[in-house]
Amino acid sequence: MAKKRVRATRKFAEEFKLQRVREYEKGEFTVLQLAKMYDIGPQIIYNWIYKYSTYNKKNIVVVESKHSSSEKLKQQAKLIKELEQLVGQKQIQLDYLEKMIEIASEELDYDIKKKCVYQPLAGLNNKNIK
Repeated sequence: MAKKRVRATRKFAEEFKLQRVREYEKGEFTVLQLAKMYDIGPQIIYNWIYKYSTYNKKNIVVVESKHSSSEKLKQQAKLIKELEQLVGQKQIQLDYLEKMIEIASEELDYDIKKKCVYQPLAGLNNKNIK
C-alpha cells in the first residue's frame, strides 16, 4: 500500500498577503511568478487580490497577457546586458591601473602596492587583496 504525504497547512500573516498583492499591482510579478516564488497555489493569490486589492474585485476578470511578461523579460535581459558591459569596462579599467602600478613600481624601483596604505571597501573579500 502506497503511503501518501499530507501537505501541512500554512497560515500567512496579513502583512505578507498585502505585500504580495502590492507586488502584483505594481507589476513587479505576475500571479504565476508569485505562486512559484512562494510555493503557493495561484488561486490563493487571486483570493488575496480579490480581498485586499484596491481595484481588483471579485467578478472582474483579471487577464495577464503573455506579452507583458515577455516584455518584462526583455527589459530584464537588456538591463543584465548593460550591467555585464559596465562590469567588463570596470574590469578593463582595473587591469589598466594594475598594469600602470606595476610599470611605475619597476621604473621607480619602489613597491607601490606594499607601501600604499588603504582601507578595503566593505563587502570585498579581503583574501583576494594582496
